[in-house]
Amino acid sequence: MSVRVVGVVPARLASSRFPEKVLASETGKPLVVHVLEQARKARSLGRVVVAADHPRIVAAVEQHGGQAVLTREDHPNGTSRLAEVAAKLAESPDDIFVNVQGDEPEIEPETIDAAVELLRSSPWADVATVASPFAPDESPDDPNLVKVVLGTGGRALYFSRAPIPFHRDAAKGAPPRAKPLRHVGLYAYRAGFLPVFLGWPPSALEETESLEQLRVLEHGRGIAVAIRDVRSQGIDTPEQYAAFVRRFRGG
Repeated sequence: MSVRVVGVVPARLASSRFPEKVLASETGKPLVVHVLEQARKARSLGRVVVAADHPRIVAAVEQHGGQAVLTREDHPNGTSRLAEVAAKLAESPDDIFVNVQGDEPEIEPETIDAAVELLRSSPWADVATVASPFAPDESPDDPNLVKVVLGTGGRALYFSRAPIPFHRDAAKGAPPRAKPLRHVGLYAYRAGFLPVFLGWPPSALEETESLEQLRVLEHGRGIAVAIRDVRSQGIDTPEQYAAFVRRFRGG
C-alpha cells in the first residue's frame, strides 16, 4: 500500500490578539481559504482538509470549494486537532499528515514538500519539520523566534527560544562554524506516531521552553529538519492581516 500524504489546516475561531482571524475576508475569501489554496499547490499533498472547531469555519471553507472536518472544541493545540483528523482518515500508520498552520496564507508550497520528502527518506524519524537561515531583519536573540540546532543527517538536537548555538568567540570577530537557524513551525507526522506522542504527558523541557516539539526529543524519538530559505510569516494581529491584504491586492 502506498503512503498517503494529507495536509491538515487546524483552524479555530477564538484568537486572543485577532478574534476570528481565520474568517477575515477583506480579500474576498477567508484567511483560512487562502492557506488551503496555498497548501494545495504542494506537489506532495494528495489531499488537503481544514480541521475546524466551529461550524462557521466549515461553512466558509465549503462555500469556497474546500473540504473541512468539524473537530472537538476542547483540543489544547493544533497537533491534537490534527490527530483527531488523522484517526478518521489514516489508512496506514505510515501515512503522513502535515500540520499547516491556519494563519499562514503565503506559506511556500516548497516548504511543505521539503518536510514531506525528508520524512519519506528518513526512516529513523517520526516527525519532520523545516528550518531557515535568519533574514537580515531577524535576530537570534528574539525569544519569539525559535532556534534549532542540528546534528549530522539533519537530526534535530535541540530547539530553544534562547540564541543557540552560542558563539563563544563572537567578540574576537571569528565567524561561527555553526550559524543559527530559525525554526519554521510546520510539521509532518507519521500517522502511527500521533497517538503515541499525545499519550505522553507534557515534558519538563517542553513546559520550560513552551515548545511542544521538545517532548519528542525528550522521549528519544527523531525529528528530521530540512533547511530551506523561508520568508513567509504567520498572521497574529490585525496589522499583519492588513499588510497581507495590501500584498494580495498588489499595493
